[in-house]
Amino acid sequence: MADPTAEEFANLAWAIAHPARVQIVRLLIGREACVCGEIVACLPLAQSTVSQHLKILKESGLIQGEVNGPKVCYCINRVQLERLKALVTGL
Repeated sequence: MADPTAEEFANLAWAIAHPARVQIVRLLIGREACVCGEIVACLPLAQSTVSQHLKILKESGLIQGEVNGPKVCYCINRVQLERLKALVTGL
């Protein structure tokens, strides 16, 4: 019988399966909110590349984005992060 958490785990693992996305998650863990420009300034990547990584992380639920005027503020979704940690621990 298939493990019902396998797909969930695979999706979360894929979301952090790129070094840039790991760096973004680490950056956001230490902050309450972070605008996209600050994230771009911390990574040696183009704005469009960072935006694509943010989109993947947001789709996974690991981060949340909120429009704040002309900017989008991103923060870590602590519930989803704890879920990922629990799935890793359960390996």
